[in-house]
Amino acid sequence: MSEQNIAGAIRGILSELGEDPDREGLVRTPERVDKAMRFLTSGYSIDIDKLVNGALFTVDYDEMVIVKDIEFYSLCEHHMLPFFGKMHVAYIPNGKVIGLSKIPRIVDALARRLQVQERLTQQVAETLMETLKPKGVAVTCEAQHFCMMMRGVEKQHSGTVTSSMIGCFRERKETRDEFLSLIR
Repeated sequence: MSEQNIAGAIRGILSELGEDPDREGLVRTPERVDKAMRFLTSGYSIDIDKLVNGALFTVDYDEMVIVKDIEFYSLCEHHMLPFFGKMHVAYIPNGKVIGLSKIPRIVDALARRLQVQERLTQQVAETLMETLKPKGVAVTCEAQHFCMMMRGVEKQHSGTVTSSMIGCFRERKETRDEFLSLIR
């Protein structure tokens, strides 16, 4: 879609809302919204293999690796309103570790798409599992959704928690419990 199509659509939306798209404060709004939407949905064009860029390293380590409090921002696919929060990601290596900065980059790449929290959580876990082939992956996601805060039920202080457990995190209660206690 060309820039003009998005900007033109936003101009039309402004008119439908009863606004004058030519008024001083709105003249450049269609272009600003276009730029913002392209950034907020830039995850569609990210190739995870290129993002990881070979940052997998052979290491004789078989204990849990956790990256906590990864902040993320996404857009709900139902209302295109923001939801945001933190993810906690863990894996148990199986001969390879991944560069630690790659985990938040994977979270960002997947969050910068139209999403639902449940799918985002699962996609992060599955992506790490496919990329790293560890013994297991665990992801928890805590988020607040503007679609619940600003409209609909209008609950300002409610949050949603999702999780995805794969491999030894699903199979072994002790491993899952250790992860959950370490992220508290």
